[in-house]
Amino acid sequence: MDKLTRHASASARSDTRRQHWRRETVELASVFVAVALADLIANVVVHGHDGPFLLIASALALMATAAWHGWWSHRHPHAPPGPAPGDIVSSSAGEPGAAALPSPLPPQDRALWRIRATVTDAPGSLAALCRALADLPVNIISMQAHPLADVTIDEFVVQAHADTPAQDISRAVVAAGGTEVWLERADAHDLVDVPTRILNLATRTALDAAELPLALRQLFGRCTIRSLPAEIDEDDLDGSTMRLRDPSGGVLVVTRDEPPFTPTEFARARALIELDGQLGPRVPDTRDLLTLPAGNELTVRRADPSDRQAALALHERCSTRTLRLRYHGPVGDADRYIGHLLEPRYGQTLTVETGDGDLVALAHLMWDDGSAEIAVLVEDAWQRRGLGAELVRRLAELARDAGIGEVYAVTTSSNTGMVATLRRLGVPLDYQVEEATLVITAHLAPEPAATRR
Repeated sequence: MDKLTRHASASARSDTRRQHWRRETVELASVFVAVALADLIANVVVHGHDGPFLLIASALALMATAAWHGWWSHRHPHAPPGPAPGDIVSSSAGEPGAAALPSPLPPQDRALWRIRATVTDAPGSLAALCRALADLPVNIISMQAHPLADVTIDEFVVQAHADTPAQDISRAVVAAGGTEVWLERADAHDLVDVPTRILNLATRTALDAAELPLALRQLFGRCTIRSLPAEIDEDDLDGSTMRLRDPSGGVLVVTRDEPPFTPTEFARARALIELDGQLGPRVPDTRDLLTLPAGNELTVRRADPSDRQAALALHERCSTRTLRLRYHGPVGDADRYIGHLLEPRYGQTLTVETGDGDLVALAHLMWDDGSAEIAVLVEDAWQRRGLGAELVRRLAELARDAGIGEVYAVTTSSNTGMVATLRRLGVPLDYQVEEATLVITAHLAPEPAATRR
């Protein structure tokens, strides 16, 4: 092998030397020919009868040609033609002669859209969609494909001018071969790429079992999630409905009217639920010290099913009036519903604990589609100390952190304490009265990112 290598190297060097010799011979011959032509022209001009006139005419012709070339260059600059609509322009910063990319739109002129369209699974179908969007012009921020048997569902997050009508975007997609086009306004959360978003949701779900419904809702957008006591043999996808086995028992039913779920989304939901089942029940062990105006020091923490007996003891110490205000009517055995309230899958529960380990208050934030219900129970001996208002404020913070914009409380029309507590949130409130039942809805404004916990 070494001999063959040395022989090939020597042959290559020999060929290179022969090529250099030939090139030098041709260049030298060209020089001789040029000198001979120059000498011939000089003899004709100098010794010819019209030699001086030929020199003067040649000079005038060269001057006229130079003047015409300068005028033409001024009228028609020698710049490369600009990119046609839809062309992708590539340039490097500081590279001379590179074409400049269009400047981005100012924030007030931008509009984000989510587009989903079905295209044939054939070469060039995605390119046709991209060209159609670029011709509007619309800038594609992110894209993902949901492959099916004979077609592909392409989903885009795009940025357009705020004045671009949604109908123009839909027509462009249809003209490029897209069918079953679905379009809605997007927000900044959609700018996060899908793998990063799924990893973030998986991390939150791994830390807290209460995050699973929220993770599914954030993953699929506007959808309805219900937990039913039924049992199924295997998970099922039927267009706009997914039926998934709940690790804690029962069935999770996820529905969305538009667009229908794809097998890719079904697989993502199953992966999140499988992760939740493998990790088992879990609640973050967070404890905050709360000092009341009277100087009492209490501990606020997340509750879990292990607090069942302590919660039942709290109910036994509460008066009938306190329980009626909390549960909107006569209260029988609290054992029927306390397990549901302490299950993290259905929401988040805060408990207030004394130094002796007794629970003196429970505050529930229970998921209800895109909103959440709040409810507070404070033992009679600890009422009118600001404890209820502090718990409602914390529940509102938990709702904001979960991306929920509305919380509501269901109580009786005579519960003026709950009304005053919700007013302290300083947010818009809606009141709805039906017979003796009062529903108060608080519209939570999102907190600045710097002040969120």
